[in-house]
Amino acid sequence: MNDKELLPWLEKATLGDESAFQLVYQATHQDVYRTVAFLVYNKQDIEDIVNEIYMRMWRSFHTYDPKRPFRYWLHGITVRQVQDWKRKAWRRIRLFERNRQMTCEQFEWTDKAVLQSEMKYEMFCLVRQLSYKLRVVVILRYFHDYALEEIADMLQIPVGTVKSRHHLALKELRKRFEMTGGDAYVH
Repeated sequence: MNDKELLPWLEKATLGDESAFQLVYQATHQDVYRTVAFLVYNKQDIEDIVNEIYMRMWRSFHTYDPKRPFRYWLHGITVRQVQDWKRKAWRRIRLFERNRQMTCEQFEWTDKAVLQSEMKYEMFCLVRQLSYKLRVVVILRYFHDYALEEIADMLQIPVGTVKSRHHLALKELRKRFEMTGGDAYVH
């Protein structure tokens, strides 16, 4: 369901219609879940964050501008919620989390067919090894096809910072890809 098809349901959900909210949830949940899964490692954390995203969305409907794309607004909430979670987790378990970010651990995907159809596991593993700041730019740029200016707006950072992170991420991916002896080209 695209943004135009969602618009009447969003208007109803804004007025408190729970069945309209449920339809919006069903239309966007898989995309939100995958985005969070690309940015966070622990399955329970992913589910908790996704729940928080939809609670924040429900409370923030009044701030949504129907002239702007809904999914862009929702991805903004998603990224901010992940950042909030990371900030809180960082305070609790600094060393443990940092070590996990440096490894490409195996984890359970609820939808392995999605992962296989979206990208090769090897490339996914390489992207997961990037720092969060680089990884979020790569995910928003290549998974959701946002322009660098849109990413800057969503992350509330200068465009130059997004360009720098984008460049560093691609450079790091190329380096890691060459180290693994991969046969595809990262551009």
